[in-house]
Amino acid sequence: MSTVQQEVDERTNLTGSNKFELLLFRLGADATGDRSELFGINVFKVREIVAMPTITAVAGALPHMLGVVNLRGQVIPVVDLPSVVGCKPKTGLNIMLVTEYARTTQGFAVESVEEIVRLDWSQVLSAEASGAGGGMVTSIARLDGDIENTRLAQVLDVEQILRQITPSDGKEVDAANMKKLLLKPGTVILAADDSAVARGLIEQALTAMGAPYVMTKTGKEAWEKLQSISAAAIAEGKTVRDKVAMVLTDLEMPEMDGFTLTRNIKQDERFKFLPVVIHSSLSGSTNEDHVRSVGADAYVAKFVAEELAATIREVVSK
Repeated sequence: MSTVQQEVDERTNLTGSNKFELLLFRLGADATGDRSELFGINVFKVREIVAMPTITAVAGALPHMLGVVNLRGQVIPVVDLPSVVGCKPKTGLNIMLVTEYARTTQGFAVESVEEIVRLDWSQVLSAEASGAGGGMVTSIARLDGDIENTRLAQVLDVEQILRQITPSDGKEVDAANMKKLLLKPGTVILAADDSAVARGLIEQALTAMGAPYVMTKTGKEAWEKLQSISAAAIAEGKTVRDKVAMVLTDLEMPEMDGFTLTRNIKQDERFKFLPVVIHSSLSGSTNEDHVRSVGADAYVAKFVAEELAATIREVVSK
């Protein structure tokens, strides 16, 4: 396990060219008791990996919550990840993945940690597009590339899992207090996010702001849509700025990530003046430095509707 922890520390800074690091782990046998599948989470989300500490049970805890642990002075909740996805560990809950997600820290109990693999986002297919979407999985990673019988890993949708086990009060977007956004007539906000939960929240926020939008599920889909819009604009004797007010993108997405999408936009003469806002659960100064390095106009951590709205207003008004 120490080797895996070292790799997490050494590789967290990797953004590369449409590449990322996937931490692979197992949760135990499936409902039939025959198979123990590989699951994955982006290394960017993993702060550390520790042997399962002593957990303090909390009275009245929600289902799938094991309790809390005191980790170097910080009390964090621990999620029984196998129970969330319907697996049963054969050897117990031995490892805790400490993750940072959308300004919060939490532990995920797993059975075992396997390895870290470096992948190109082109090796990762949208779970929805492949027909394998089950609500808790955003994508399927082909670990050995596009070959027959490649090993597959299910990339978990952390946003969906956390919202499932800690239901919100439904007030993430307070439409009554959202100021309307005045865009140039005929323009839209082009948005990209692979998480169904995130797309729903973004759509609520943009609708509350009165902002027309086009929603896509991957960076590749957004890039292709942007080129299509540009071609249509040229055919009408217009520019892409007459059609698109700005681009709002997640970072972690199959096929093409947000870093690559942003670089593509900013390095293309047709699009380089389009404002790009990165909206991601991968918070922290390191990631914000990477955001600036690829030319994004702003970064906002998920998900506070008022902050997202304020950031959008700021970049659109420039």
